[in-house]
Amino acid sequence: METSLYLPVKRFLEGFGYTVKGEVRNCDLVALREDEPSLVVICELKLSFNLELILQGVDRMSVGDEIWLAAQLSARGKGRESDARYRNLCRRLGFGLLGVDKTGHVEVLVSPTAPAPRKDPRRRSRLVEEHKRRRGDPAIGGGRGKPIMTAYRQQALACAAAMVSGPRRPRDLKPACPDAQKILHRNVYGWFERAGRGIYGLTATGHSAVTDFMGLSLAVQEREQVSAETVATRPA
Repeated sequence: METSLYLPVKRFLEGFGYTVKGEVRNCDLVALREDEPSLVVICELKLSFNLELILQGVDRMSVGDEIWLAAQLSARGKGRESDARYRNLCRRLGFGLLGVDKTGHVEVLVSPTAPAPRKDPRRRSRLVEEHKRRRGDPAIGGGRGKPIMTAYRQQALACAAAMVSGPRRPRDLKPACPDAQKILHRNVYGWFERAGRGIYGLTATGHSAVTDFMGLSLAVQEREQVSAETVATRPA
């Protein structure tokens, strides 16, 4: 699966000082850097270099400044990554190409240039805002068919976790969840129910979500620890 490429590419970009998060508004991987807040780096992942990967890159041009396409290197070196036409097309579009071998080593096949396509300010703003609002990096880029841990879902889970011991008022939850009032009122996931006037409690679904979230949090912490250790031990 594409998710197997996520950590190697994440570590590669982290080595350049980027903060990397996966599955941000339909992008497999989004990277931002504190010293260059206006630069948005997007990377799309595929198991092989193909036309669909390029089409995804074209779609991301309206919101990203630097577009990378990453895929697994073919075992015999006869994949599209060896096709001069494929590489030249990426150069013309300004895309960078990353090849990932079976050991997780990342190789730069084509360096990105800086094309100047028209940007979609609204879509770009949402992308950056979602990246900044997420706590940590809870979603592995390249995944499909599973709920994505968005900033909204993180806040909803924070509300739910605070309500495990009993019903709460929105104002009691606001320190940990600024949008508590809106989240409880909308109840998108069906986790909350009214327990009285201005008071909300958890449904059975909400309790299950908190339990599942605890297990996911441990997995995310372990993954980020491994990523941090890998970057720290990488030769300068």
